[in-house]
Amino acid sequence: MAGQRRKKGRPVSGWLVLDKPVGMGSTEAVSRIRWLFAAQKAGHAGTLDPLASGMLPIALGEATKTVPYVMDGVKVYEFTVAWGEERSTDDREGEVVARSDTRPSRAAIEALLPRFTGVIEQVPPRFSAIKIDGARAYDLARAGEELEIAPREVEILRLEITSMPDDGHTGFVVECGKGTYVRSLARDIGRLLGCYGHVSELRRTEVEPFTPDDLVTLEEIERASPRTKDPAAAEGFAELDALLLDTGAALQGLPHIALGDEAAGRIRLGNPVILRGRDAIAEAEEAYATCRGRLIAIGAVEAGQFRPSRVFRG
Repeated sequence: MAGQRRKKGRPVSGWLVLDKPVGMGSTEAVSRIRWLFAAQKAGHAGTLDPLASGMLPIALGEATKTVPYVMDGVKVYEFTVAWGEERSTDDREGEVVARSDTRPSRAAIEALLPRFTGVIEQVPPRFSAIKIDGARAYDLARAGEELEIAPREVEILRLEITSMPDDGHTGFVVECGKGTYVRSLARDIGRLLGCYGHVSELRRTEVEPFTPDDLVTLEEIERASPRTKDPAAAEGFAELDALLLDTGAALQGLPHIALGDEAAGRIRLGNPVILRGRDAIAEAEEAYATCRGRLIAIGAVEAGQFRPSRVFRG
């Protein structure tokens, strides 16, 4: 159309599993990756605090349609709690709001951990991205407003001590579901122990379905990036694009349907197709379909028919 603007950048799609460095915010990281790839579109699958390092999955192009499937995945964090101080941000960046000379024993900590395993109620930190009456909690907290943040249910699958280097610090690993705040865990455990505590180090090591083997550092990305960001110079981006995982990598938890060219053509037009073969899926609330190894659609299988609900450009 004459009045329609062309999108800036390349129509590149896929997942980049960034090993985010300490000091970089998630929004800043997405902007940096989008610029390096000269991508039309980019987004991340779960905020990682600037003081945290580790896995930040970034979706480019068509992969942004699969972000919710990664957001819902299980996460694994390794973190250290510094005992003796509670801070306003529940990490080392905030002001001290309570102190104690008490230091917990390993036995005392381990006795508490079952209370923080399973489905629990957790109050997010005051300095968090939670929305209160349309505003972010951290903006309200910075403005000095008193906040009432309602507790939320989160699921902790595993919480274990990994180290106790000294009386004042304890290392943990936690495997948890969507919406869990590690900083809240440190705050709440410290309060129950009567010694207070805050997160001094935090690293996210896994975001389902991605693994540590998928991590790519910013230095590796910058080395592979071409000098030009001209989208027309497609051949110059080959080394950089090789760092991407396929868009369908986010959907490994769903049933998979491999289709031929004819069926894929019907799906791309939004039409259902009958699934044939001895191992064909008969029913599934959600499944993803590929053709020649490329993701073409997400949809449902009803009475042996795959009905697309979201189609991807090839």
